[in-house]
Amino acid sequence: MRKLEIYEPPLCCPTGVCGPAPDPALAKLQEDIIRWKKVGVVVERFAINQVPQRFMANPTVIELLTREGKEVLPIALLDGKLVCKRKYPTYDQVAREGM
Repeated sequence: MRKLEIYEPPLCCPTGVCGPAPDPALAKLQEDIIRWKKVGVVVERFAINQVPQRFMANPTVIELLTREGKEVLPIALLDGKLVCKRKYPTYDQVAREGM
């Protein structure tokens, strides 16, 4: 089973799709998460303000944050391999990685 981890900047709620003007990228991400789950991909999202310990526990994430700063977020890893940074992954992007 494939595992997609998304390390995100601070969010106001667990999904980030809230408030009067939700970010369209987060709404699209939610749609893609549903699609990934339908094909058996486990998706985990971690906002730095909600679970900072998960960031600290991942050497790839720590290295990127140290080298590029918080602007590198979001970071997406598929089975531990970097899929994208500075933007949310798309369904097609993850599929190309061998989903």
